[in-house]
Amino acid sequence: KRQPQPTGEHAGAPSRRPAPLVARVPWTPIVLTLLVMLLAAGGLRPVRDAATLADVSQAYLAKPVGYVALGPVSAVFDTVLLLSVRQHVALLVGLMVLFVAYRVLRHLWRGSTTRAHLLSLAVFAGVFVLTYAGAILLPRPMAYLATQDPRIMVVDFHSHTSASGDARRGFSVEDNRDWHRRAGYDVAVITDHATVTGAERGLANNTASGLDEPMVVQGIEVTWTGEHVSVLGAQRTYTGMLTENLRDIDPDALRLVSVVASREPVVIWHHPRDLNRLPPATGPSTAGIRAVEIANGSPDNMDDLKPRRAQILAFAQRHDFMLTTGSDNHGWGYTAPAWTLMRPPVWRGLSSDDLALGIERVVREAGLRGSRTVERTVPYPSSIAGLAVTVLSVPFTMIRVLSPDERVMWLVWIWAVWGIARWATHRRARS
Repeated sequence: KRQPQPTGEHAGAPSRRPAPLVARVPWTPIVLTLLVMLLAAGGLRPVRDAATLADVSQAYLAKPVGYVALGPVSAVFDTVLLLSVRQHVALLVGLMVLFVAYRVLRHLWRGSTTRAHLLSLAVFAGVFVLTYAGAILLPRPMAYLATQDPRIMVVDFHSHTSASGDARRGFSVEDNRDWHRRAGYDVAVITDHATVTGAERGLANNTASGLDEPMVVQGIEVTWTGEHVSVLGAQRTYTGMLTENLRDIDPDALRLVSVVASREPVVIWHHPRDLNRLPPATGPSTAGIRAVEIANGSPDNMDDLKPRRAQILAFAQRHDFMLTTGSDNHGWGYTAPAWTLMRPPVWRGLSSDDLALGIERVVREAGLRGSRTVERTVPYPSSIAGLAVTVLSVPFTMIRVLSPDERVMWLVWIWAVWGIARWATHRRARS
């Protein structure tokens, strides 16, 4: 005989048991919450001394309300822009390994189809590309360096405008100035390649230093025996010391313009590769390097500087050279990697030229003690093994440097995203 069919709301619905309790627990947000909270116990300062990696008492990293409200977005975007080329490659490889391991385990546990694997791979690639594109292109609030001593002047000794051929098109000197204002700088040294057009435009719009907007100081980036250097005021105070195309230093002309004591050109060595290649200035009326860069924001230059940090510091100590930092900003991204702290006798309210001469004087006379270099706290591997675990060390450090209010926003974001995803899943199931 034919069995009676169920009627009503249960008609056609197969009976199923409720999922076990362990499957209903929201493990993902719980694990992330515990991770954010537990890593607070081993928290790190978000900025440190770029030369010694010690804590810095003169300054701190301040974050506007918009930056904090964006929570994980701000932290991830900043971290992406603070990694070197080697770290970017290691991060991608590590993420691919984790992705493949996850798909294999999921296939063994629940089974999966080729179409599902390919779709998951497309989502993974899309998220990765969009994350990098967002970090580079999307305007957003910036974390900035703040000081409690009004006598401290915060300088970026290495930045660019669209006048440089390798900078973002449309990145004007005023865009550069605004970027530096948002990042906490008082002075932006424009060191475009083989031109001072952008710097001169910025000088024309300078107001009194230290008041409303960062002051623009003229410099120029050139090469000297294959190394990159910049010269402060090269085409404003010291004309004629470069080759005709403004791409290289003329050694004979440099020696000639250096004979006047206390007015020798200030040549700063950017991301040095061979510390024996360029001559150091040995005192008054001598030509040569007078400062050296120890932190740089360009991903490829990080791989030159960070592994040789101790050598560069020893070089500066041996010759009593001032240490500098450079964002090397070419118009991409909204993350400041490093700052140079100086304390000239007087700097607020000076004209453009007087401010530039004052900076040069500190570099010549104060040497190593004339600055304190500060950088964002990001791990850098000292070995192949350290590079291999970049996929773990970088996010762990990113979470350890969070401030208490940022941690609260991270928890809000974690549970909000989980709640939205849960709601979307139930809606699809009902439909």
